Amino acid sequence: MTIKAYASAAPGKPLELLEYDPGDLGPNEVEINVEYCGVCHSDLSMLHNDWQITQYPLVPGHEAAGTIGKVGADVKTLKPGDTVGLGWMSSSCMHCDECMSGDHNLCQSSEASIVGRHGGFANRVRASEEWVVKLPDGFDLKSAGPLFCGGITVFNPILQHRISPTSRVGVVGIGGLGHMALQFLNAWGCHVTAFTSSESKIAEAKEMGAHDTLNSRDDAELEKAANSFDMILVTVNVELNWNLYISLLRPRGVLHFVGAVPDVTAAIFPLIAGQKSIAASPIGSPRNIKRMLEFSHLHNIKPVIETFPMSKVNDAMAHLEAGKARYRIVLENDIN
Repeated sequence: MTIKAYASAAPGKPLELLEYDPGDLGPNEVEINVEYCGVCHSDLSMLHNDWQITQYPLVPGHEAAGTIGKVGADVKTLKPGDTVGLGWMSSSCMHCDECMSGDHNLCQSSEASIVGRHGGFANRVRASEEWVVKLPDGFDLKSAGPLFCGGITVFNPILQHRISPTSRVGVVGIGGLGHMALQFLNAWGCHVTAFTSSESKIAEAKEMGAHDTLNSRDDAELEKAANSFDMILVTVNVELNWNLYISLLRPRGVLHFVGAVPDVTAAIFPLIAGQKSIAASPIGSPRNIKRMLEFSHLHNIKPVIETFPMSKVNDAMAHLEAGKARYRIVLENDIN
C-alpha cells in the first residue's frame, strides 16, 4: 500500500502531495499511522538544503505522533494500536560501543528520520523499533510530537550534566526550544533565568517557569550577573558575546549549546581558572526520551503549540520562516 506524503522536489519548491511505495516492512521496523506531526526549524533547514545533506524529493517531518499500524517480524516491544512518537533519529546500529552503552543518539551509523528517507509529513511513516517510543497512558497526543525533538534536545543536558534541584540555570532564547527548557528546569527544582532580547516574551517566560529574566544583548545588565549560573543552556543560533556569558558561570559551570550557532570563539584562561567548560549535544537516547515523557506527564509539561491542517503545510512553513510561531507548530493529518 502506498504512503501519501507532502514532498518538495527541489530547494525553494513548495511541498506537494506525493504517493510512494515504501516496499516491504523490515523485520525490525514499525509503521506509524501519523495523526500529528510537529514542525521543527530543522525541517526548514532541510527544505532549503542549508546543511548540504538533503536528498530530493524530501518529505520533512521528524516529530510524528500516532499509533502503530504494522510491525516487522522481529519487533518485540511494540504492537499495533500502541500510541507512540518518533523524533529526529529513525535507526541506530545496535552493536557499537555507543549503542551498547545506551547512547544510541551518538551512534556513528545512525540514520535520521528525514535524511535519505521520508519523514512524517505523511499519513504513515516508518522507523526502527528502538527509536519509536510509547507514550504514557493518557498523554496528550496533539502536543506530543515536539517533545520528540525540541523537548528531548533541552531535557538531555539536564541529565548529561547531572543538574541538581539546587542548581541555578539560565536559558538563552525563549522560542521553540527555550520555552520547553523553562518548564523542565522549573519542575526539576532549579532556579531558572530566561535570557531574551524580546520585551514581549518576559511575562510569558515567567509564566512558563522563569524566576528571573535578563536581556541577552545588554552587556551592562549581564555583567551584574557574573558568577551566578551552574549551567547556561543556549537554544539560539545567533552570535553573542560568549566570553561575557562564560563570566556568568560559577566555577565548574558549563555553557551548553543546543542551538546551531555558526561559530563559538572564547578565551581559554577564564575556562581554565574556573574549571568551566563549553559543551553541546544532539537529541537524547531512546531511554532518555522515555524518561522525558514520564517527567512531562508527571508535571503536565507541554509545548505551547499552534495547529495547521497538514494540507496547509506550506502556510505552516511560511509562518515558521517568518518567525511567527508561538512556540511550536503541529500539523494535523487530514490526508484522505
